[in-house]
Amino acid sequence: MKCHCRRPVYIALLSQFRTPGAAELGVRAVPAVPHRCGCPGPAGLGRHRRQQPPTGSAGQRPRPGRGGGSGRRLIGRSAGPRGRCRGRRGRRGGARRMGGRAGFFEVFLIEYTGPLFIYFLFYFRMTFVYGLDERFTSSPHPVVNTLKCFCLAVSSLACICHSFHYIKRLIETVFVHRFSRGTMPLRNIVKNCLYYWGFAAWLAYYINHPLYTPPSYGKKQINFAVIMFLLCEAGNFSIHVALSDLRRNGSKTSKIPYPTKNPFTWLFFFVSCPNYTYEVGTWISFTIMTQCVPVGLFTLLCFIQMTVWAKDKHCTYLREFKDYPSHRMPIIPFLL
Repeated sequence: MKCHCRRPVYIALLSQFRTPGAAELGVRAVPAVPHRCGCPGPAGLGRHRRQQPPTGSAGQRPRPGRGGGSGRRLIGRSAGPRGRCRGRRGRRGGARRMGGRAGFFEVFLIEYTGPLFIYFLFYFRMTFVYGLDERFTSSPHPVVNTLKCFCLAVSSLACICHSFHYIKRLIETVFVHRFSRGTMPLRNIVKNCLYYWGFAAWLAYYINHPLYTPPSYGKKQINFAVIMFLLCEAGNFSIHVALSDLRRNGSKTSKIPYPTKNPFTWLFFFVSCPNYTYEVGTWISFTIMTQCVPVGLFTLLCFIQMTVWAKDKHCTYLREFKDYPSHRMPIIPFLL
């Protein structure tokens, strides 16, 4: 049997057990009152007066929501839709914030391996890349043929330097670097790969193009650029080794980097991030060597990005170490 208010009659039986339970909890018991339809029912159901625990009592319970007075309804309401949505939203939000992540080791391998192989596609002048007829790039005149041979020599030298740079980076990733943070968001891999791989393809296309012209000052310009390139690469590698020695034996404590007996580390006297200084110098020398606009643009973007990183690192040093050398600059001695 059911009353007109659509509440089962067996709910009335609950009123017999509410008073002892409420008394044990120290809650003021309210006698059962009939519904508006006349059927018996416990107080607190429907729109009738609800039980309120006394202020400051030891047995306070959550206030029942509308339409619930039994213990089962109280428990269900406390973990009701709002609570469940809050939990689901928190879990989904946390997943979105975390996202997919990858280790720095794998990220660097992907970033540096791509340019190495992409450059070779253009260096060997695959037919699907240029597709130029040989008659447009050859000439019976000996001066033109000599110039063409010189251009091929410059392109080969540029390929050697470019490959050497990224092979060095891969060796440092495997044997030298000690990463302080374990992972990186996957979206950063996409951005970094687009940056490195895209620029590698763009500058390789122009340097290895059959109509490429050599530098204006010939061998003198190329020799100067090669010497500068090798010095900067040696300096960059030396700085990375010095920074890696600061975290020897798995130490995670930050330390101030100082110059060592290696002359390439003496740049620590003047800047906080000499590895970025040598990196920018490497690409400046490569720009001089090839005299190519895409390489110059890539060098400019490298300088801007590494300046931002160097300033952040410099500020971190100043914040963490009160005795940090005040005469050091972030990336360029005495200037920046």
